[in-house]
Amino acid sequence: MKKEKSRRITRGLRFRLTLGYALFFTLLLAVVGMIFSTFLDASLTQNIRDNIDQEWAAMKGFLQIKNGMPEWVYDREDLDENFIVARLQQLYLLTDAQGSVLQSSDLYASLGEDTPDEVRAVLRSREATWKIRKNAQGVAYLIRSGVVYSSDKSHDPFFVAIGRSLADKQRVMRQFTQIYVGLMPIMIFGGCLLGWIIAGRALTPVTQVAKAAQRISGSNLSLRIPSRGAGDELDYLIETFNRMIERLESSFNQIRRFSTDVSHELRTPITAIRGQLEVALFTAKDIDQYREAMLNSLQDVERLSQIVRALLLLSQAESGQVALRKTRIDLCVLVRDIIDQFQIPAEEARITLVADLPEEYPADVDRVQIERMLSNLISNAVKFTPPGGEIRVSLKPDQEHFDLIVEDSGRGIGPEHLSHIFDRFYQAPDSDSSGERGLGLGLSFVSWIAKAHGGSVEVESEPNKGSRFTVSLPASPIEPAPDQLATEVSGAASSV
Repeated sequence: MKKEKSRRITRGLRFRLTLGYALFFTLLLAVVGMIFSTFLDASLTQNIRDNIDQEWAAMKGFLQIKNGMPEWVYDREDLDENFIVARLQQLYLLTDAQGSVLQSSDLYASLGEDTPDEVRAVLRSREATWKIRKNAQGVAYLIRSGVVYSSDKSHDPFFVAIGRSLADKQRVMRQFTQIYVGLMPIMIFGGCLLGWIIAGRALTPVTQVAKAAQRISGSNLSLRIPSRGAGDELDYLIETFNRMIERLESSFNQIRRFSTDVSHELRTPITAIRGQLEVALFTAKDIDQYREAMLNSLQDVERLSQIVRALLLLSQAESGQVALRKTRIDLCVLVRDIIDQFQIPAEEARITLVADLPEEYPADVDRVQIERMLSNLISNAVKFTPPGGEIRVSLKPDQEHFDLIVEDSGRGIGPEHLSHIFDRFYQAPDSDSSGERGLGLGLSFVSWIAKAHGGSVEVESEPNKGSRFTVSLPASPIEPAPDQLATEVSGAASSV
């Protein structure tokens, strides 16, 4: 159990964020330590060089060379001058131009005096030379070598070297390294603890989203996570999650409505079939009564088949299994044929059905799907238009698209339902419950057919004033007439 819990913690996002933060913080501390150590070393070395330069200037004031003989000129009773000269002579070497040692301190001798070649190289360059030497105990010394001249200018230049111990600098560097390395574990631990706390606070909204997702069920889709108001990525995640729940809630509500409508639509013909067959079984006495019962049952079976076919077709269409078969047809002829099919139902309902079409309009469309789309729109218009009303079907061509318009003077649709009428299984409430209700799939078919052709469908409606459905589809390229094409071909051949 403990092993499983430990494994769950180590695989958690909070642990991984903290680990990444700890690694980055450790690397950052190491880099900062190296940079600061390098800067400190360079700064201490430069300070020692500056001090040696000052001592070099002082040495040139106290050291005088006459007739090839060096002499330190200072006030022996002055304590300060005695101290300065003693310090200068602590690490000190003086040679002539051939490298012969004229004066040398014991400490410098222990480091190893400069060879004649080294002396001549410095004298030729006439510039200050810096070098580091170590004694037998490993203590380093920084030495400045240069040129001095005799006061009477009668001799060649002389070689002089003075220096200082780097022990203090090395001690400071060791102390800094020990302190920094000793503090690093404490700083890393503090950084890890801070990273753990920050990661926990940063992931709190994510945890809330996960807990909310666990509480969500089909009966509790109204749950929403409140925004933190920070406007960051986590708020965007919360907003996206809430929108997803809204879509799920809408889908669940549609499914519930669909289940209710389908169960009602299927129950009615099934109940009628069963009742008719039972009546025929127990009460029918001749062949005509059996035949009538079978005929009524077949009609109800046909209604069931239509419902099942509609659901199957829409499911296949939305999943991309239905491919359009576009052909070049005269759209005006197709629309007139559909209108002729609805003339009889419209006359029975005492509704005027008129067409507003140009003489012809060729288009590349799927004939079967366009027929289904127009049939659904005109059928709805007939169903919801009261006696004495009018239904007008129009075709408005343009250069880039054409509009198929079906408008009626019927009951209209409330503004609160306009944004949902193309949703699958959605049915706007009908005050006239005596009318036949469908499954709410017709306008879903209309929307899919329009989108499959690369177009769109829009609706304008006002209660008790009627509705206007506009299907806008892309226009097809105009093909040249045969005689025009022949003329163009012959012209091209003659030019060749």
